[in-house]
Amino acid sequence: MADDAWLTLLQAAQFSPLSWLELLKLRGSAEAVLAEPAHTLIGGGLPPEAVAKLKTPDEALLARWRRWLEGPERALVTYGSPDYPPRLAELATAPLALWLQGSQRALLSAPQLAIVGSRSPTTSGRDTALQFAKYLSARGLTITSGLATGIDGASHRGAVGEIGGTVAVLGSGLDVIFPRSHDKLAAEISARGLLVSEYGPGVEPQKFFFPQRNRIIAGLSLGTLVVEATRRSGSLLTARCATENGREVFAIPGSIHNPLARGCHWLIRQGAKLVEEAADILVELAPLLSQEMLPAAPLPAAAERADSAWPNDDPSYRKLLSVLDFSPTSIADLGLRSRLTTAELSSMLLVLELEGLVEALPGGRYSRLGKRV
Repeated sequence: MADDAWLTLLQAAQFSPLSWLELLKLRGSAEAVLAEPAHTLIGGGLPPEAVAKLKTPDEALLARWRRWLEGPERALVTYGSPDYPPRLAELATAPLALWLQGSQRALLSAPQLAIVGSRSPTTSGRDTALQFAKYLSARGLTITSGLATGIDGASHRGAVGEIGGTVAVLGSGLDVIFPRSHDKLAAEISARGLLVSEYGPGVEPQKFFFPQRNRIIAGLSLGTLVVEATRRSGSLLTARCATENGREVFAIPGSIHNPLARGCHWLIRQGAKLVEEAADILVELAPLLSQEMLPAAPLPAAAERADSAWPNDDPSYRKLLSVLDFSPTSIADLGLRSRLTTAELSSMLLVLELEGLVEALPGGRYSRLGKRV
């Protein structure tokens, strides 16, 4: 079975996955990698101890992993499979596979914004992260972070109950929540969003896992927002990974007397977009969001958009606009009227809001702006 081949490959490569990626690309499948002679693999530069595990796998570990995968709302998404997130696959250091736990697997490939920052933020920084995450997720943008204390936790809490939801990327196995103080938050994310890790069940967190985790956070996302960070913060590593892979970087400025603002100020001097309010991010990401949600429909000129010509040319958008009242309407009611899924509605409503055709209201409700279709 392909699953068994992948599990065998992952238990051999779990602490050095990057060195196996090129081999997987060359051979095309986990089964083909397993079929390679040991001397060929070692001659190609792979660690002998890892090759030994490939040829003589830890059957007890494989059995534990199989049992874990049999649990509810759990999955393993492997490199090259249809469910592997395309943005992450663009990374030269893409993980071989992602372990998932959660009710919203579609979030893995949804338009995402990473929000990262200090583990010990100011009260203002924590509130800013929560409010930005809430605002952006309410408009359909998935918020991705690392489940750490401080800014990460605030970002997840702000987004978890909203339309766009949240993705938490761990630096450990999904059954080893770190920090322990976030056990309840992780459970809530699992119930309403998605937990992700490249490390198999049972793997304890290690210091060097967290920089590896950061590349996944940046790789999944269209852009990275740094809320508060010192000049030596790991958040700057996430921002650097975003920059190296052509993704947007945003930073919130602060007082010159606040050491937690210095990392953000440094990023701004390096070219990061200065952000004063959450709407600034939507404006910057609008072209990318439009491409992801309607890749075949280019944005027309601003004068044309004012007449609502672009969305109304698409039958699905015409249908949504035709059932959307000028009075506040909930996502649930829109789903019943249009027979569109919540994921489809959240993406389309975000595009319509950016076009000035729809207004997002408190409580996850929306209303039409301008003339009827």
